[in-house]
Amino acid sequence: MIDVKDKHIVIIGAARSGVAAAILLKNKGAQVFVSDFNQIGEYQKQLLLDQKIEFEEGGHSERTHKADFIVVSPGVPTEAPIVQHYLNSGKAVYSEIETASWFTDQSIIAATGSNGKTTVTSWIADVWQKANRNYSVAGNIGFAFSEKIAQKSKGDFILEVSSFQLDHIHSFKPEISLLLNITPDHLNRYGNSFDAYAASKFRITENQDEKNWFIFNYDDPVIMAHVEGLKKKRNAPRLWAFSTVSEVPEGAFVRDQHIIFKFNNEEETLMPVYEVGLNGKHNLSNGLATALAARAAEIKNEAIRESLKTFVGVEHRLEIVRIVDDVKYINDSKATNVNAVWFALDSFHEPMTLILGGRDKGNDYSELLDQIQEKVHTIIAIGESKDRVEEQLGNAVPNFIKAESMWAAVRTAKKTAKRGEIVLLSPACSSFDMFDDYEHRGKVFKEEVYKL
Repeated sequence: MIDVKDKHIVIIGAARSGVAAAILLKNKGAQVFVSDFNQIGEYQKQLLLDQKIEFEEGGHSERTHKADFIVVSPGVPTEAPIVQHYLNSGKAVYSEIETASWFTDQSIIAATGSNGKTTVTSWIADVWQKANRNYSVAGNIGFAFSEKIAQKSKGDFILEVSSFQLDHIHSFKPEISLLLNITPDHLNRYGNSFDAYAASKFRITENQDEKNWFIFNYDDPVIMAHVEGLKKKRNAPRLWAFSTVSEVPEGAFVRDQHIIFKFNNEEETLMPVYEVGLNGKHNLSNGLATALAARAAEIKNEAIRESLKTFVGVEHRLEIVRIVDDVKYINDSKATNVNAVWFALDSFHEPMTLILGGRDKGNDYSELLDQIQEKVHTIIAIGESKDRVEEQLGNAVPNFIKAESMWAAVRTAKKTAKRGEIVLLSPACSSFDMFDDYEHRGKVFKEEVYKL
């Protein structure tokens, strides 16, 4: 833990996690100043005023250069001039999850990956609940980690962690870390370098030792290359793998349509695959990762089985909104990259209308071609990426339509979809061109569907 008493600390970014970090650090005796390049939301501003924390908005003044160190919100890129100033000056730059972790010795279970981390984080929480274990969920989902620390939450911390939150860790050390997959995403934040993005994800293991667990996807070649390096590390964490296609040295896998645990060269059957409540191969993979996290925390198989059977998923991830005239409307607003859309398409076999687009992150939509040509008869493109989507996928479907709003997209979809089909919102893009975030986008989609 770093002693922050009387330290002069500047928080860069005044969204949820930045404000939470500011309040936590002030309560620990630090002299805190908050600076946001953009305007600060009224709710966040009121929190800062209530705590008597000084702040500025609409740019970073000279005052931001005079701190002992800065804490950056996940939305602030490393390339930002203020961050570069500190890095070039040899002064520390910390992420909010790093800062929060200084003030707890409770167990941290941290999940990251390009896709599935919200589902797995929520699923782990469901197992903990069924096992009657105390826990708090935070990070990239719901509440900032700093907020939960300030509230003196009891039990284990179950965190969803993004690459942005891992970019500036120093001593952050999960007892159990999970890396679900790595596919191209957010490359605009990493100089369009997949290797740089992957390296950020791998940081989740960097402070772990032999008392900790690293749970990883045995089917992901990028992750496996990293694991080979980890094996050579002195005091490496325990390596537990999960796979839906291969038997693993230690961890969880599928054999003869049953989930098998393998620990210390001994096998035990957990349950049949068909009993897992969430559909799709990707959710089977997520379920295996969840089960391993629970076993690492010494939760009994009964609670794990119950959760795997009954967990219904999370909002905005393949969420069935409504059936109208025998057409199923599905909200997958959380699919903010191409790989997530691929998994969504892979979960269905019915003909469909696909609503796609938003703020592009350098996407290669052609990776979806096979799935789209097999299942999708209509693409409705929305957002800033409409033209890019048309350029790459316009000839892949019989009907390609552009819509200027979610209202128009949903009503167009109603005209194109036939009985027994699906209308799927799975954008492959971030939402910031039209909405506050993916939750706002999904909420608006659902509202428009309920108006039909």
